[in-house]
Amino acid sequence: MQTVGPVAIAQPRSDLDYMAYGQPGTPQPVAVVDNSGGGAISALRNSFAAAPAPVEVGYAAPMPAPMPVRYDASYHLDAGDKLRVVIYGQEGLTNTYAIDAGGAITMPLIGAVPARGRTTAGLASEIAARLRNGYIREPSVAVEIEAYRPFFILGEVAAPGQYPYVPNMTVESAVAIAGGFSPRAKRDVVTVTRSDAGGAMRAVVPLGTPVGPGDTVYVGERWF
Repeated sequence: MQTVGPVAIAQPRSDLDYMAYGQPGTPQPVAVVDNSGGGAISALRNSFAAAPAPVEVGYAAPMPAPMPVRYDASYHLDAGDKLRVVIYGQEGLTNTYAIDAGGAITMPLIGAVPARGRTTAGLASEIAARLRNGYIREPSVAVEIEAYRPFFILGEVAAPGQYPYVPNMTVESAVAIAGGFSPRAKRDVVTVTRSDAGGAMRAVVPLGTPVGPGDTVYVGERWF
């Protein structure tokens, strides 16, 4: 399953293919860096704070105040995300690139570009800066998420394993994707683990908690 994620566009057109192959006389604004905060880890922390009486496992840090969870321009990229990169007027550079295990994408001319931890707008700005350094005079770059990295679900579900992430998923929908609970499953709460460059966080959460790309959902066994 492929999904279209948040888009960071370095010029005011929403149609990426038109950007790549449009009129050569169209003005070419440069990429803009998105310095907004947030990201997957903070989203999970916020969702945990909204849960009734959350139980932390292995971590004593307090939870921040609840906020709505949505993956937008502040979403931070990581290995496994697949990106559509458009360079206006440069058909040979416009392509789909996957972020490798090292957290980078590899493009013609400029080679490996670090993507892990960046927003799509930040990555577009970095690509534009590298192309401007001796390759293209005024590059116009757009980056969108073509497919998110997968999530994992383990434990007492019918079909544990790795599945494509779908935006706006919750724990409940993740369990449904994995075939539902097994007869021995503890059905009221599950454990969700999320990692980033700063480390991992694990918490016991209710079924309505949002799930992010790369998360691991564990459904435990009930004792009665």
